[in-house]
Amino acid sequence: MTILLTTEKQREPSQSGGWQDMARRRYQNGCIRKRGKRNPVWELLWWEDFLKEDGSLGRRLASKTLGPVRDLTRGQARKLAEEHLRPLNLGRVVPLSTITLGDFLKQQFVPNAFPVLKLSTQDRDRRTLDNHILPALGARRLCDLGTLDLQRFILQKADTGLSWACLDHYRHLLSKIFSTAKKWGYYAGENPAAGVELPEKKAVREKHVLTPEQISQLSGVLREPVRTMFLLAILTGLRIGEILGLRWKDLDLDSGQLRVEQACYRGHLGSPKTQGSKRCLPLPLGLVEVLVQYRLRCLRIGPDDLLFQTATGKTLSDTNLLHRHLKPAGQHIGAPWLNWHTLRRTHATLLQSAGGSLKDAQAQLGHSKLSTTLEVYTVAIPSQQRAAVEKLCQVLFTNVDQKKQPAKELPAALQQIQ
Repeated sequence: MTILLTTEKQREPSQSGGWQDMARRRYQNGCIRKRGKRNPVWELLWWEDFLKEDGSLGRRLASKTLGPVRDLTRGQARKLAEEHLRPLNLGRVVPLSTITLGDFLKQQFVPNAFPVLKLSTQDRDRRTLDNHILPALGARRLCDLGTLDLQRFILQKADTGLSWACLDHYRHLLSKIFSTAKKWGYYAGENPAAGVELPEKKAVREKHVLTPEQISQLSGVLREPVRTMFLLAILTGLRIGEILGLRWKDLDLDSGQLRVEQACYRGHLGSPKTQGSKRCLPLPLGLVEVLVQYRLRCLRIGPDDLLFQTATGKTLSDTNLLHRHLKPAGQHIGAPWLNWHTLRRTHATLLQSAGGSLKDAQAQLGHSKLSTTLEVYTVAIPSQQRAAVEKLCQVLFTNVDQKKQPAKELPAALQQIQ
């Protein structure tokens, strides 16, 4: 004869596997006792399952005060105990972990989740953890952190003046931490970061793009190899890491094409940022001529040699190039805000003003989402806005004037009727 579990006897859904099955295996009545002499109270004792710091299941004695002895009989206390233990006996109570957020991050998340990420993502997440999340929430237990705690954390960061993009990154990283903890058995509840809401999205810094006049000035000020890198970024929309990762075999100067196969980050060569970043881009004739002239100046032009490298053949540092060459050139022409990212935004903006579509800009920049190209990399040009408004005005008033003019002759259909 098969003996049914308590949950199955009471027609409750049965869960199988892992700690859920172990947590509901034993039906508990609990133990009720009197505690205290001057003002005795009824106390309930029962065995509680919990998750140890290594993720294994443990069991410990738990207690709860039911009420004063003067107000409750033993029978009434027993009913309160049954109500308290009912979710446990029905298998609805999940074990809680005693590990803190800081210990989980240091012992499990960073060693096991970080190696599968790109170096740039690892560096950014590590800075976020060390500078923001760990100081604020590291000492709290995972099981004690709820949506309200994370909401307060995000709002506190917003009050310090951080951008909306930073807040969104913090929320995304917290969500990833809790989902990973649940997947690995260190957290049993719902993801608390899923209910966190961000404040209104506001631009913290003004977005700048270079004008054609400024591009011409920079082209005359910059020295090689930064000048060729600058023109590559302006005319193709490549990321600086993708430019530093280019090899001569990635260029087909005869057909005017360029392939993006790898990227460089802090001296390390790897795959591009996303799958959509691997792409083939057209090279305009003017840029082909620039690359041909630049190639004549290079000492190493083998297929596997980098286009831009140090005297010893190593990769260049984008940070050094920015502060030693690009920034000073920008200050020289009155554009102190100039950086590598400005060049990509300039390419996307000027490409559309030259007649290219938003899809063209997305393909050039290697974005997986069209919204990224539109919202982040496209800036309205005031002169083009005015020209478009003037054109609209001419179209509207021309149509109105034509409607006001009387018809010189009747339509052919009416002439036949008459």
